[in-house]
Amino acid sequence: MSKGVTLGQQNNQFNLWSTCQDYYELTKPKVVLLLLLTALVGMCLASESWVSWQIFTAGLIGIGFLSSAAAVVNHVVDRKIDGKMARTFNRPVVKGKVSPRKALVFAACLTVIGYVILELWVNRLTALLTLAGLLGYAVVYTMYLKRATPQNIVIGGLAGAIPPLLGWTSVTGEIHAHALLLVLIVFVWTPPHFWALAIHREKDYAKAQVPMLPVTHGIEFTKTSILLYTVLLCVVCLLPYLIAMTGLIYLVGSTVLNAGFLYYAWKLKFTASETTAMQTFKFSIIHLMVLFVVLLVDHYFRFYI
Repeated sequence: MSKGVTLGQQNNQFNLWSTCQDYYELTKPKVVLLLLLTALVGMCLASESWVSWQIFTAGLIGIGFLSSAAAVVNHVVDRKIDGKMARTFNRPVVKGKVSPRKALVFAACLTVIGYVILELWVNRLTALLTLAGLLGYAVVYTMYLKRATPQNIVIGGLAGAIPPLLGWTSVTGEIHAHALLLVLIVFVWTPPHFWALAIHREKDYAKAQVPMLPVTHGIEFTKTSILLYTVLLCVVCLLPYLIAMTGLIYLVGSTVLNAGFLYYAWKLKFTASETTAMQTFKFSIIHLMVLFVVLLVDHYFRFYI
């Protein structure tokens, strides 16, 4: 009897852990962590001193919760598309591990909690901008743009580009040109980042009838677009130094990173192998992560060294 109870308890614990993992997966944690990194850098660059722990903690939690809610809605809305693609067919909603209704309730709870945290412990501007970002990604991009135009990721990319602005407004309570420049960097970075993945998964998107650029305009056109956007990104990444927002550390770091991205984009266009698109996609993630870390290092070096 005791063994039966013990086994039953172990099964319950396993089921609870498995359920928690499913809900955690719905939030797209790796994507949200990258967004939070850019928000954190926005916070730090907005202040010449250390950010208060209240703003730092409440800001990141609130932004994280609302970003996670948008990801959950994306899982629900895209469940039919996800079921047709090799990259996403095993997601919790597709597999029936979490019902659409429960997922939406989870998203609603994350939204309410995240908004209240930002409203009460950060400021209303940040709360409203973060909510607008959620609606932009979950409604405008996921429900409409993704299915309507091959420029979906260009237009809809603005929602994913605003976290640096959210971090900035968390500290200052106002929108600043420097924060908008950080948004511009992420905005221009998004198309070459995502189109590289779209090339790698072109057959999946075609099967799911999603009008991604490689499906509607062909892979070669998409490769050219990636190269041109990468060149534009290199130019945009110079602007923080040119307007004296950053110093020499950022100039050197961003130049090296942009040269790496440009190398992959050039290789993808002219000497690509079967793995080049995915290599470009993976490097683009490293590029953005390290670029914002370099921004952070440059900022504190200039003010404290």
